[in-house]
Amino acid sequence: MAERRIGIIMHGVTGRMGLNQHLIRSILAIRSQGGLHLSNGDRLVPDPILVGRNPDKVMALARAHGVERWSGSVAEALADPADEIFFDAGTTQMRAELVGLAIDAGKHVYCEKPVSDTLHQAVALARKARSAGLKHGVVQDKLFLPGLKKLAMLRDAGFFGRMLSVRGEFGYWVFEGDWQPAQRPSWNYRRKDGGGIILDMLCHWRYVLDNLFGEVKAVSCLGANHIPARADEQGRPYEADADDAAYATFELAGGVIAQINSSWTTRVRRDDLATFQVDGTHGSAVAGLTRCFTQHRVNTPKPVWNPDVPQTIDFFGTWEEVPDNWPAENGFKAQWELFLRHVAEDGPWKHDLVEGAKGVQLAELGLKSWRERRWQDVPALQI
Repeated sequence: MAERRIGIIMHGVTGRMGLNQHLIRSILAIRSQGGLHLSNGDRLVPDPILVGRNPDKVMALARAHGVERWSGSVAEALADPADEIFFDAGTTQMRAELVGLAIDAGKHVYCEKPVSDTLHQAVALARKARSAGLKHGVVQDKLFLPGLKKLAMLRDAGFFGRMLSVRGEFGYWVFEGDWQPAQRPSWNYRRKDGGGIILDMLCHWRYVLDNLFGEVKAVSCLGANHIPARADEQGRPYEADADDAAYATFELAGGVIAQINSSWTTRVRRDDLATFQVDGTHGSAVAGLTRCFTQHRVNTPKPVWNPDVPQTIDFFGTWEEVPDNWPAENGFKAQWELFLRHVAEDGPWKHDLVEGAKGVQLAELGLKSWRERRWQDVPALQI
């Protein structure tokens, strides 16, 4: 059994998502377990180099986590032929240019979503990567969450019968930053910096809906700017002019109707920060990030509407939990392992830049629907 090194240029890991999910819980976790076992028996060991605009910050981060290599220059990192993969978890507005430069340098590319803030750029990147013959991917982490994997298992087992509808609730209260620090960066709430929940979350909902419930055929979306003034990381007030909530309805293939509310201005009284209820002719299920509960038609109670007497049915108590029959692993790490296999031995892979462009397409159509106050059809992408 041989050890095989794979060099990964990691940009944007000074941010919360890049640091926690991609560096610590994915790449460093794979390295600490001795690498990734390949089909020929070899071990693939990631060798990251951390890159960022602030060399002091990147150096301190590398030293804190035992990473030997770091750089303050993307161009210098891309020039090293020993590193095969470029990864980006920086801001949306920087991503398309950086990924394009990486493709020009002959690197396989993997990045966070949205791939770009415009569909034109997203499509151009997908075409460019295909023409170059390089491996390419976009993070679609929610498909790897235990709760959503249980929904996929129920669907594949025929549990739902004919699927009728999906209702999703995502979000939580993000503090305004004045009397309590915000849990999200301030650029999320400024249009000029690529902020807005429609661009951020409809990219997620595209791959969730397409892969679990049916291909998205049309969208109707209403955005809102509920809190127009916030304070930034230094406590300075700023105009928060980006949408901080979105209320969307989707028509899916097969006649399924999906409704998903996304909000950074809601307080949580449900099982998780994101929940999906799927109703079908034979049964229903409600899944959060990790847990999933079901109710088959033979276990469905028979309520009768009567507002004059207190409700006697314990509706929560009539659902059964789906057991954890397989070990739960970090969803980001699971997808990283698939992508590394894809690069190293051409393992199966479907989460490419074309799928990333589909997410940007849905976000653009959601914004257009809000602007024009009408339904938008979702055409097939020509890439």
